[in-house]
Amino acid sequence: MGMASPSGSQGYSRRNGRRARKGALISEINVTPFVDVMLVLLIIFMVAAPLLTVGVPVDLPETQAREMNAQTQPITVSINPEGRVFLQETEVALEEIVPRLEAIAKTGYEERIFVRGDQTADYGTVLRVMGRLNAAGFKNIGLVSLQEQGG
Repeated sequence: MGMASPSGSQGYSRRNGRRARKGALISEINVTPFVDVMLVLLIIFMVAAPLLTVGVPVDLPETQAREMNAQTQPITVSINPEGRVFLQETEVALEEIVPRLEAIAKTGYEERIFVRGDQTADYGTVLRVMGRLNAAGFKNIGLVSLQEQGG
């Protein structure tokens, strides 16, 4: 008439105390491998993100100028070897560069603008870009170069 109770914890699931069949699979998800993979991906993206800041490939000239101290991220205007002009990573026409810069400049005409001209790019194109920026009222314009190696 009475039911026999199992001795110890045999026959019971650890999670909810229900009786499990002998040999039945426990359907618990092991998240440890998932967390490990996510941490590795997080580290990879943290290391790779600073390397992806400027996407226009430009072969910069080398100079003996020292590196500038940068507290804020400047707006980058690039000129590739074919003379095409890029605002950040987006190609723009020379006539559109000033209105687009005015739209994205957070500090107005005091915004720092870096001009990255490929060393094989037409010098006139680089000067036309800088002239338009200066004529529009942007005064904080700088040319980007690589640190000269050797002597």
